[in-house]
Amino acid sequence: MGGRGWEVKPRLQPRSPAETAGTRVAVVGAGVSGLTATKCCLEEGLKPSCFKQSRDIGGLWRYTGHIEAGRPSLYPSVISNTSKEMSAFSDFPYPEDFPVLLPNARLLDYLRHYAERFGLREHTRFGTTVVSLQNFATTGQWDVVTEADGKQTSHIFDAVMVCSGNFSEPSLPLHCFPSIEKFQGQYFHSRQYEHPDVFQGKRVLVVVVMGNSGVGIAVEASCVATKSPSTLHCCLVCKPVLNDDLPSYILTGRITIKLGMKEFKDNSVVFHNCPEEEPINIIVFCTGYNISFLFPEEAVVKVENKHASLYKYVFPTHLQRPTLVILGLVKPFGAIMPGLCRLPPQSVMEKEVNEKKKNQVRWFGLSFDEVLKTDCLVYMDKLASFIGAKPSLLGLLCRDPRLALSVCFGPCTPYQYRLGGPGGWEGERQATLIQWDQTLKPTRTRVPAGSSSPCPSLLTATGFLLLLAALVFGFQ
Repeated sequence: MGGRGWEVKPRLQPRSPAETAGTRVAVVGAGVSGLTATKCCLEEGLKPSCFKQSRDIGGLWRYTGHIEAGRPSLYPSVISNTSKEMSAFSDFPYPEDFPVLLPNARLLDYLRHYAERFGLREHTRFGTTVVSLQNFATTGQWDVVTEADGKQTSHIFDAVMVCSGNFSEPSLPLHCFPSIEKFQGQYFHSRQYEHPDVFQGKRVLVVVVMGNSGVGIAVEASCVATKSPSTLHCCLVCKPVLNDDLPSYILTGRITIKLGMKEFKDNSVVFHNCPEEEPINIIVFCTGYNISFLFPEEAVVKVENKHASLYKYVFPTHLQRPTLVILGLVKPFGAIMPGLCRLPPQSVMEKEVNEKKKNQVRWFGLSFDEVLKTDCLVYMDKLASFIGAKPSLLGLLCRDPRLALSVCFGPCTPYQYRLGGPGGWEGERQATLIQWDQTLKPTRTRVPAGSSSPCPSLLTATGFLLLLAALVFGFQ
């Protein structure tokens, strides 16, 4: 790969105490969270065993051309809606020639190089499904039963990290849609969608609970369908939707937005505030996914009213010993690509989880996944503060004013969480300083000669003065 990215050399020596040597950890899944979890275990001197149901890494981002039971699915044209600099691993930047927004194949390529760089494949058992987990309350250990080639095997682990995500079990609440049983056409969940050819010459209804994938499917359908009305169901959550084509498609009439369905008929739909029937051939329900796990034991993770009681969206609160973590379940408004700290008492964790239940209904309303939503930057800063990795602007200003300026006025990229505390690597400062250049690099395919300008220096000086003012007023 050309440019910055694969050549970085993060530190990968164990930093854990001697008593962690030999601690066995089971990692379930080898997607973004699973790969990171395995790498972090190696850094801390633990012995991870990563179990992957399929034959390759990548999780959600590995397009296979067919739907596999128990694993996420995506359609081939899916593009990441978060920039590469914001979604990079904090110690493994993307190559400079990668596009700003990544097609799924490029993101999978990035994950494969990440696994290769840190030797993660040798700790992964492919084609192995985790069938069940059983906790020993006294010791905190786990009996992990796996299945490979039709044979089940029992293993004892000291801890378990579940990284299987929550995009495997589609939520299709047909009871919310009146008279759907009368509809004689075709309908399916967006998980089954692969290519817009299925909509050729059809009148398509896309039921979107304000998700980016649903809007993307509506846009693709409108290119081949006779007409593509999109309905925003009345129980939607109003969150940002990123799609450059949607506004123009609405303005040109290729997509029409409807408030909600009143009733279904044999080959048509009646919408609210619209007395006329709308002929429909195909319905795509983009209604999200249920919180589910590959193992059935309720004692492992308690899910009530679509809510998993997890402290900081990671630790189950009901276990006597905190030897189980759930990674990748949180849905931040932003990108998160996953030191040592001590957890608070169980009562404190349960109290915080119960408070979040109330607050999230007030902030986000009721939806299929409201209890998983949180603000990305606030969440990252909170976790970083626990392990001493949150950057100190005042300290940076004294040691490295240029770096402090970049952190304060630049995007909150993951690299800055490596500037202090545990997990430092030799390239975090440079990665933070050139993050804007790396973002713009793929677009600079034609740079005129003599295009240098004094503007960057002026902006730097202005930014430095603003940083000083912010610090002065912040400490008054």
